[in-house]
Amino acid sequence: MKKFALAGLAILTAVNITGCAAMMESGVHDMRGSITGCTYNCDFYSNDGELFMTAKGEQIDLTRNTVKEPTYIDGRWGYTKTLSSVMTITIDGHQMESCGSTAIFAEDGLTPDADFPKINSIDSSSDGTLTDNTMVAGLVNNYKNAFGKPQVVVIQSQLGDPICAYSGEKVYWKVCENLPNTTKLMIDGKALYIHRANFQIIDKALLETAK
Repeated sequence: MKKFALAGLAILTAVNITGCAAMMESGVHDMRGSITGCTYNCDFYSNDGELFMTAKGEQIDLTRNTVKEPTYIDGRWGYTKTLSSVMTITIDGHQMESCGSTAIFAEDGLTPDADFPKINSIDSSSDGTLTDNTMVAGLVNNYKNAFGKPQVVVIQSQLGDPICAYSGEKVYWKVCENLPNTTKLMIDGKALYIHRANFQIIDKALLETAK
């Protein structure tokens, strides 16, 4: 275990860090507000992946809605607050209510790949190197993710129908704490928010083994 830990630390130290880290870039976006400071293209999809509405704006916010539900506890009736399925989207001061739809908020200039990756299977094998060890790989990949690494993001509808794909050399992701059911990605310095969608974030190196 000590050998694995020392090897992992050595590998982390050897990783070449250039430019601003993706995590730092994401932090700058967070300081601007929920989804604000840049122009975003907002696409809304049905459950089977059909695009039915688009919007564009600079100041965008996603707000959780809560409802009071009657609750019977310890012989008494009361109310508890629970999250509603209805989400309020504010775009440049104007609001819309959305319930259940998939939404993708892409920073202006971030475009999906023209060639959508169709993957039937990924057939990878280990060559026995230390970096293939799951413990070491976990440390290395967590470290790389903080600074962004070459990845492809494949987005699907809630029923699994393909929608689009994005790729970049510096991709970083995190689950948003203040935005409901939303994952934030930084792709080569530009932000992408995915709300209520299935997706895979795959290392480009792993896609080299795909069929």
